[in-house]
Amino acid sequence: MTTDTHALPAALGGTPAFPDGLPLTRVRVPDRAALLERLGTVLDSGQLTNGRTVAELEEAAAKLLDVPHVVAVSNCTAGLMLVLQAAGVGDGRPVVMPGFTFSATAHAAHWAGGTPVFAEAREQDVTLDPADAAARLAAADRPAALMATHVYGTPCQVERLQEVADAAGVPLVYDSAHGFGSVRRGVPVGNFGYAEVFSMSPTKVAVAGEGGLVATRDAGLAQRLRHARDYGNPGDYDTLFPGLNARMSELHAAVGLNWLADLPERVAHRGALVAEFAAATAGLPGLRIALPEEGDTSTFKDLTLMLDPGAFGLSALQLADALRAEGIDSRRYFHPPVHRQRAYAHLGQAESLPRTDRLAASVLTVPLWSQMDAAAVRRIADAVVRIQPYAERLRTA
Repeated sequence: MTTDTHALPAALGGTPAFPDGLPLTRVRVPDRAALLERLGTVLDSGQLTNGRTVAELEEAAAKLLDVPHVVAVSNCTAGLMLVLQAAGVGDGRPVVMPGFTFSATAHAAHWAGGTPVFAEAREQDVTLDPADAAARLAAADRPAALMATHVYGTPCQVERLQEVADAAGVPLVYDSAHGFGSVRRGVPVGNFGYAEVFSMSPTKVAVAGEGGLVATRDAGLAQRLRHARDYGNPGDYDTLFPGLNARMSELHAAVGLNWLADLPERVAHRGALVAEFAAATAGLPGLRIALPEEGDTSTFKDLTLMLDPGAFGLSALQLADALRAEGIDSRRYFHPPVHRQRAYAHLGQAESLPRTDRLAASVLTVPLWSQMDAAAVRRIADAVVRIQPYAERLRTA
């Protein structure tokens, strides 16, 4: 009896799904001709920062988000730092936030003078658990703020989180790095809390190369941020407070405008690709995808699988090894979770989030790009489907 090597996983001698390799992300600039024309206009203007292109980006983003104020900054982390500074975070006061988030969420609170206090993730979608956040705020001494993250672009429980923040008397700040284009119950992400801060780095759905956008409905905060991103300078060099050099350049703004042009279509395409993957892997034991609630829209900045090793037969790390043999890149977003990272070991919170630890151990992010086609997604899914029945052999190979 001969073995069909096409049916075997590549790790066991089968044919790799992607012999030339499939990277986790690949950025392809849309409408390059339009971008080059815009960049030429910027260069001809002789003004490379604090010019009309940044203002145009802010206006375009505000229109897409249906929010009155958007302030462009050099990156999402700087935006979060400046928002937290404006919110009065300092003196080491507690800032409650998810443990399941990118480290920049905690870094921003640290640099603003606060102390991160980590809270649990929701089982369903790995966003911040409002009930656990409420308990941590209640136990904290003079808490300064509540932070939440729209993980992978999945909208948080914004209504309940606002109730929690209001009850504790603290501002609610969103790390919305993944969320430009996400929608919660018909309302674009960007309209919630004291402020929401988006990233425009190359792995995001809206890209400026590097950059960030702060969205807020608070006119006073928006005005402060315009000073804060320029050292706190109101224009006469008599600085009002210690700000940062957090300006976005005109060149980055030009790139960002180019990416905003077809953002809704790009988000819809990514959602369709995730639906394709989910359909192709339906019924696999021990595998699920963190999906938004019905009626919500996620950007699906990442396509992240969540594995139950007992049912699937492989851990996230073991599946990553098997996918590598198929030529498929992967990452573990977010593992380790922030409360387990060495930067925050001194806080003594490493053992405080058992649910988050379990969820973080289960995650594996596979490739998803805005320009990817359904055939490539099906090949990734087919590789996962082909690997699972051989889990026991792969564990001992």
